[in-house]
This record gives sequence, structure tokens and C-alpha cells, in this order.
Amino acid sequence: MEKPAVQCVDEAATKVQSSPARSNNNGGWISFPFIIGSMAGLSLAAAGWNNNLIVYLIQEFNMNSVSAAKVYNMANGCSTIFPILGAVVADSFLGCFSVIWISSFISLLGALLLTFTAAIDTLRPQKCDYGSDDCRNASTSQLTFLYAALALAYLGNGGTRFTIGSMGANQFQKPKHQAIFFNWYTFALYTSNVIGSTVLLYIEDNVSWVLGFAICVAFNVLGLTIFLSGQRLYRHIETQHESPFISLAQVVVAAIRKKPFSLGGEDYYHGTKSQDSATRTDFPKPSKFFRFLNRAALVTEGDKKQDGLIAEPWKLCTVQQVEDLKILIKLFPLWTTGLFLYTPLVIQASLAILQALKMDRRFGSHFKIPAGSVVVFTLISTCITITFTDRVLFPLLNRCIRTSLTPLRRVGIGHLLTVVSMALSALVESKRIKIVKSHHQNIVVAPMSVFWLAPQLAITGIGLAFHSPGYAGFYYQEFPASLKSTSTAVVAVFVGAAFYLGNGVMDLVQSVTGWLPENIDNGRLDNVFCVICVLGAANFVYYLVCASFYKYKNVDQEPNDCIDKIDSN
Repeated sequence: MEKPAVQCVDEAATKVQSSPARSNNNGGWISFPFIIGSMAGLSLAAAGWNNNLIVYLIQEFNMNSVSAAKVYNMANGCSTIFPILGAVVADSFLGCFSVIWISSFISLLGALLLTFTAAIDTLRPQKCDYGSDDCRNASTSQLTFLYAALALAYLGNGGTRFTIGSMGANQFQKPKHQAIFFNWYTFALYTSNVIGSTVLLYIEDNVSWVLGFAICVAFNVLGLTIFLSGQRLYRHIETQHESPFISLAQVVVAAIRKKPFSLGGEDYYHGTKSQDSATRTDFPKPSKFFRFLNRAALVTEGDKKQDGLIAEPWKLCTVQQVEDLKILIKLFPLWTTGLFLYTPLVIQASLAILQALKMDRRFGSHFKIPAGSVVVFTLISTCITITFTDRVLFPLLNRCIRTSLTPLRRVGIGHLLTVVSMALSALVESKRIKIVKSHHQNIVVAPMSVFWLAPQLAITGIGLAFHSPGYAGFYYQEFPASLKSTSTAVVAVFVGAAFYLGNGVMDLVQSVTGWLPENIDNGRLDNVFCVICVLGAANFVYYLVCASFYKYKNVDQEPNDCIDKIDSN
């Protein structure tokens, strides 16, 4: 296991409440099964209705393929932007535990309403054959009910998926244990998605949409029950009296208000947390990065009361508040690289389902792979890679060549593999188009196995195994202590933004070129993949530049520490 540059939650900034069972250093492993188990149940439920949404919209709501893909991207974009709202509430008001169980209940309501759309005929338009020109569109009321169900389901799913990652990491105090948690958190997430994208999707496609969605509801209930069952074992971090985001805003306002003052003075405010704060002279000075913000902590006449407290928080801030904002500013360039990394991935995921609908999905003589299940190639690859890297690769690197993969190195490998995957996607689609054009008559399904999509999606999965836990761990490590819930949610934000950006790219391609028509057999998806491959390569270079300039705020120089065994007592 690599040694992450983790800085644990600052006990001076946040108070921790633990049950007696949590008194030892390994208490996190006691609550570990409840957190991972609940997340697996909730993720499995979400995978069952999310990964087959495009097919459901096409078959049951008579949407054309491209429109269904756009709805899918839009809905997933909401699901991955909602976590930042949950993180703000968790960091500022309710805490992780309350946000998770409330969000789980909301997702349960959404899954239940989605089940109603499959069970009640009046909530769907009259069914027609795929590809038929005589299909009745869904009415406004039908679409309203559908979108309300999806909104609740995605809102709830977004509030749990990343917040539960922050809560799980909060259970541990040692950096190496937090890194292990993020690896197995990602493993459980993708494993549950594998099951949801195979078993549940098969039931939906071949047995009944109603039964498939009902099973999703059952798993949602199971996940919520498991999570609530471990309540007494969790290590809870108390919410602060004020929002940390307000604190950051105060830094900007205070710095602007003190623009006329010179920074030549050395009197910076550090707070009054210790009794000897008035006499201490060894307080660290604010960094020179974005030096303008240092004015927010510069003490001027009338800034402090007689007891040493701040007279007006929008005019004077602590040095720690200033440095917290600077940390976020330093992280922003790296955050943008994640945005442009996930844009090709979401385009590839949605287009792969459209490709699968036009390919031979037979597996044996009696089984037909659901089109939505092609994501399983990515998920299985991710799970296998995470297991291999966690148990074999990282310990081997550490023991044999005395080095480890830092979070940024892991993310870099993921970037490179994504570019390779996009290039391979272009080659495979080029071959599929040639096969289609070799048949002069119109064909519904190309005589080409859907397993041709497996290599490119598997490479995508390997890349995810590197950059997904790498990003989550990196932001949790580097974010200010007061924003730990938000740290993992920012990953969701750029994933969500990537869904919208992916839709924008698809709209642009449709309006400027003829590469993405309603019938993809008449288009050039290979050219679309070439474009996003070039964009991915440019983003990889941009990432290398950003990563080379970034300095970890807490770097441990002892590589062997990263593979220490978990204490058995």
C-alpha cells in the first residue's frame, strides 16, 4: 500500500465522539463492515436502475437512442453534483451520519416511484417496437412522474455515495488505514455495481422491469438498515457552530477590506486556543502564496476585543482560515484536470450502450447480454485491479525498490490509461462501421460480437482503479480539516460536471458534423472517439504540469511505514 500524504482531522478544529468500543486505535475496523456493507447495498440498488436507464427509456418510454443517452448523462450529472450539497450540509450542520441516512431514505422513495412507472401502465406511453417510426411519445404527465422519480433517486444516491466515503475515512486516525479504506471502499462500490449490472439488468431485460426495480428497492432498504445498525459503533465528528464555507468567505471579504493596509507588519492573528497565546512568539507566519490574502489575518486597531477575541469576523480572520483558503486555491488546477478526465469516460459509457444495441449480444445459444451490462467489463476490471494493486503491486514496489506510488502518481497512470482506452474505442468502432457497410442491405444488428467492446472498457476499468481511489484519497488528505466531507464530494462535482460537458460535446458534434445521427450505423462514432482521445491526451499533458508544481502539505519520508500491518490488538 502506498504511503499517502494524509493529514488527519485536526482535533483542535473538530471534536470527536466515540463509543466505548471505539476506545482503541483499531476501532475503525469494528465499524468498517457496517459502512462497507451499507454502501454495497445502496450501490447495488442504484446500479440496478441506473445502468439500465438508457434501455428503459428507449423500450418503455419510446425515446430515441441519442435522446435517451442525453437524459442518462443529465441524470447522472445531477447524481454526482448532489454530493457537494450533502457535503456542505454534513460539514456545516447535520454531520455525515444524518446526511447519509436521510439521503438513503430519499433514494428509497425515488426507487419506489420508478417501480411504479414500470408497474402501472398509465404512467408509460403505449409500447412500440424498437426502431419503429410509429411510436407515441410519453405525455407531459408521464414524463413529469418519471423525472420526479429519477430526481429523488439520484438526489438520494448522490447524498450517500461520497459522504459515506468521508465518514468511513473518519473512522480511522492513521493515514495508512485511511488509504486502505479508500481502496476497499472503491472495491465494494464497483463489486456491487457488477452484481447490479448483471443479475438485476438480466432480470429487467428478460423477466420483468417491475421485479428488477422492486429488488432495487429491497437492496436500498437493506443498505439503510445495515447503516443504522452500526450507529453506536461509529466515530462521529461533531459539526461546527458555523459553516466552514462562511469562514472561507470571511477571508476574502477581510482581505479586500484591508487592502489599504501594508503587509510589512508581523502582527497576525492566530486565535486564542491556548492559554499562552498572548505571550507566544513562535506562531508560524502565513505563507507567501497569494500573499494578498494575508491581509485578512493582519491585526489592526479595533480588530480584537479586550479578551483577545475577534471583534468583527468579516474584518479579521485567523492565519489558519487564510491557509485553508490557500489550500483550496492550490488544489483548483488539479481539480480541473479531473473534470476533463471524466468527460471522455462518460461519453464512452453512454455510446458503448448504443454500440451494444447494434452488436451481437449472444452468449451461448440461449443467453443474450443486456446492452446496459457492457459496463460490467469496466467494473470487473476495476475490482480485479484494485485487489491486485492493494495486495501485490504496492507492497512489492515498496519492498523491492523502496518506493511507493503517491496519490498523484496513481492518478497520472489513470489519465494515461484513459487515453489508451479512447484510442482503442476508435479502432473498434471503425471496424464495426466497416462490417456494417460491407452489408449493402439494412441490418438491425451488426454480425460482430459485443465482446469486441471488452478490451477498451477493461482498460478504462484499470485506469479507474488507479485514479478513482487516488483522487478520493488525495483530496481527503489535502483538504482543510474543517472540510473533510467536502473533500471527497469535490470528486463527485467534477464527475457530475463531466456528464454535462459530455452532453455539450455530443450536442456540438451533432450540430457541426454528421458523426452522431439517430442511427449510429449511418454515423462515425470512431471520429467522435478520436476527438475525445485527442482531448484526453491534451488533458494528460496539462495534468503532468499541474502535478509537477503541486507540493503535498504533509509528506512522510519513511516509505516502509506505508505497508505497516494493522495491529492485531
